[in-house]
Amino acid sequence: MTTDPLLLTGEVQAATARLLGTAAVLDEAGLAAASLLPGWSRGHVLAHLARNADGFVNLLTAARTGEPRPMYASPATRVADIEAGAARPADAHLDDLRRSAGRLGEAVAAMPAEAWTATVATPGGPRVAAELIWCRLRELEVHHLDLAAGHRAADWPPGFAHRLLHEVVTDLAARPEAPAMVLRFDGTRHELVIGERDGAPVVAGPAPDLAAWLIGRGRGDLLSITPEGPLPNPPEWM
Repeated sequence: MTTDPLLLTGEVQAATARLLGTAAVLDEAGLAAASLLPGWSRGHVLAHLARNADGFVNLLTAARTGEPRPMYASPATRVADIEAGAARPADAHLDDLRRSAGRLGEAVAAMPAEAWTATVATPGGPRVAAELIWCRLRELEVHHLDLAAGHRAADWPPGFAHRLLHEVVTDLAARPEAPAMVLRFDGTRHELVIGERDGAPVVAGPAPDLAAWLIGRGRGDLLSITPEGPLPNPPEWM
């Protein structure tokens, strides 16, 4: 998958359309049902994704103007906004998702080429503005799974699944609490290693299922492990 933010914008638009398609079939009872995230309903997830789009608008505006602007006014405000939006009617959720996505698209279109190299302050630390479109795509695709409404890791575009898997492995490889393992994609000889290779179990399966399992969004039912035994227990991610 490309790292060009302007090319990734098309991926974001496609992921947004898929999300809206899922959200459109959820009624009030469906929105109130539990998501995969502890303590969050599906309505919480959709409210988060709408406010997350506005947060990226703030960061892109900071990159474009050079004026410091946080993604969210404060952590408490972020939580309050999600709680306030979670129990809205279904049509209000859809309207908010569409409008916030539109604002984000306008912010991307307003970016001059040089602004993509600016560094902005995100809750996770400094990032170059060009990375923000990938971050939004990741939010859309991962939280679409969290809705537990029919979207599966197997529905991820292959390029997204591979990039997410590489990103997660890079992160976990730097964390001493992560168990050692060798990850092998089905049908290929490509391997990714976390920790020391010697003696580490080999976990094999489709790239989307490997990625979903590593980030706690899948049980690993399609994965195999050699030597036979239980799958390792990765630490929490995202």
